[in-house]
Amino acid sequence: MAVRLGVVAVVLGTTAAVAPGQAALAASEASGTALTPSSYAFADGARSIEGARSTADALLLKPGTAYKSSLPSSGEVNYRLELDASSNAYVSVTAVPSPGSTVSVIDGVKVSVQDAEGNSCSDNTESFGAARSPHPIAAWGRREIAPNKSLCQKSGAYYVSVERADPEGEGSSPDTWALELLATTEPRTASTGATTAPEVWNSATPQPLQGDSQRRPGGAGFSEARPLDQGVWRDDIRPGQTLFYEVPVDWGQQLAVTAELGSSDSGGTGYAADALDLALYNPARGPVADVGVGYDGDQKSGSLPPLPPVDHANRYAVIGQVGAMRFAGSYYLVAHLSESVADSFGDGPFKMTLRVRVSGEPRGGPAYAGESEPTGVFEVSDQDREAAAEGVAAGDDTAMRVVAVGGIGTGSALLVGLGVWTVVARRRGTA
Repeated sequence: MAVRLGVVAVVLGTTAAVAPGQAALAASEASGTALTPSSYAFADGARSIEGARSTADALLLKPGTAYKSSLPSSGEVNYRLELDASSNAYVSVTAVPSPGSTVSVIDGVKVSVQDAEGNSCSDNTESFGAARSPHPIAAWGRREIAPNKSLCQKSGAYYVSVERADPEGEGSSPDTWALELLATTEPRTASTGATTAPEVWNSATPQPLQGDSQRRPGGAGFSEARPLDQGVWRDDIRPGQTLFYEVPVDWGQQLAVTAELGSSDSGGTGYAADALDLALYNPARGPVADVGVGYDGDQKSGSLPPLPPVDHANRYAVIGQVGAMRFAGSYYLVAHLSESVADSFGDGPFKMTLRVRVSGEPRGGPAYAGESEPTGVFEVSDQDREAAAEGVAAGDDTAMRVVAVGGIGTGSALLVGLGVWTVVARRRGTA
């Protein structure tokens, strides 16, 4: 199991070597300034893998292992899964265009899964939308075992195909995109449960959570997502920047999020469509819902659509955003500020507020007949709740944060440094 350390230590004026993303995150929190727009933070230890043009040459993706690959501007790349006949399998593909590249409204990434006979198991397309601002977006593929399905139920080889959503590339740069891939397996339940989605749930839009905000800087990738619990959270975001957060949501709990973008002090005028994009992904990094907030320099806000309580039976729903709320675990909030905001209102940073509400008491989930891969990804542990309460920047396995200490003696600095280490064991590690 890989161990990831994000450490910032200042002793006698010397800064320790650190993982880049965690160092920047800790430094930004200490200084009170936002991270500047930067490249996506891939999972530490992500394995490089080349996508094949033909399924015959497709290389194996092992569930629980993060991979780094690339996607050309045209044509598809293929990867292989080896699956049993009882587990559900999910593959999330995060596409990362180069900063400054051009993307069209319909451009994005398409992920599909087929069995060895060429039958389609699923397909999902995610696009950049009206803002046309390049940023990390994720789509997922699924092989689901279900009593009402006849295809894609056998054990054996399955193929994951990834391609651009706009293969003609009109209005988009012909750049090669970086990819991060993560396959997850979910075991079958020990006993037969509901085979239809819950018909009744509170679909009313809740009032945004009120109260004073607390500062909680976001991370630069899924693996560096900053834990949040219920509360009002404040961060700074710059045009072109994407920030990642994670919220533990247990079985029976309902998540509601409102994003606000503060007014500009630049004196600029204009309007940016979908300036702030807030997307929600589930524990398998599958897209759930998103909201775009237009910006004209004044205070603006937008809320995710009403989402059902987390329930295993949600997977049988016809509506995609309901079906995606199918398991407990860490749900990811991904906020992106469009590059176009800088044209009218400057480089910022802009003040962003996230109002996060987690309602309902946790209840017991389904009894799984086995372990997920990665282990524990579809549950909320005490460590997850502690991390969310403390806002510890945790990696895939272990996160360690040392608060910088200055202006005191060497011995005191060492003692304080040792005293403020916060260690949180994480269970979504890469192999």
